[in-house]
Amino acid sequence: MDVNVLDTFKANQRAGWAHFAPLQSQTTEPASHLVKWAGIQAGQRMLDCACGTGVVAVTASRRGAKVTGLDLTPELLVVARENAQIAEVNIDFHEGDVEALPFESNMFDVVVSQYGHMFAPRPDVAVAEMLRVLKPGGVIAFSTWPPELFVGRMFATVSRYSPAPPPGVAPPPLWGDPNVVRERLGDRVRELRFHRETMRVPVLSPRHAREMFEKTAGPVIKLVEMLSATDPVKLNAFRAEVEALAAEYLEDNVMRQGYLMTRAVKN
Repeated sequence: MDVNVLDTFKANQRAGWAHFAPLQSQTTEPASHLVKWAGIQAGQRMLDCACGTGVVAVTASRRGAKVTGLDLTPELLVVARENAQIAEVNIDFHEGDVEALPFESNMFDVVVSQYGHMFAPRPDVAVAEMLRVLKPGGVIAFSTWPPELFVGRMFATVSRYSPAPPPGVAPPPLWGDPNVVRERLGDRVRELRFHRETMRVPVLSPRHAREMFEKTAGPVIKLVEMLSATDPVKLNAFRAEVEALAAEYLEDNVMRQGYLMTRAVKN
């Protein structure tokens, strides 16, 4: 992939995800599930890749882990540091890229990511970096959105209305397919396990859900900005599709967003 094209793609990601912070309340309970799934213990050195507002990092730190967090978006790191201060935990946060981790090899006991590393444009590079900084015998664990469930289907809808990504950029929800995960981790790991959970999101209506994503989800924000300026008719069609999709998963003022957790041990 051309370096300039890749840099532009990541700059757009950085700008889009700057608005994610209001969703942290929804990801807080799943953060505890991921920390438990990873088996994080007091004294372990843990890296939270694409840590966002730090909900996983803070959760692990409160269990006694020695936590480092990294994210591409500085606005989210501001919130992460505030969350750590409020929780009275000490976390070493860095602005950085999961495709070029600024850490030594074999440095961490555990490497995790909650709905984060899946947006790295080159999965092979991201997983190689995550495994590089993980000690042999260490645990890699992450939560991702399966392509066949709500969030994965929503991002597929976004893709259909968006310009084609640069060549080589993989759809993020493929990280939610166990077969793809097996292929990407390959023989570099053992004891590969999967577990499914459901995030419950309070929502009053499909339109409330759609507007929430338009204000907080990076790819949706960028698409709506583009269509608002260039094709209002197409924008209305996109919005109608998202609301129809949200209605399939909305019951009793709760949207059910299923996700996949993966856990493996580095060889």
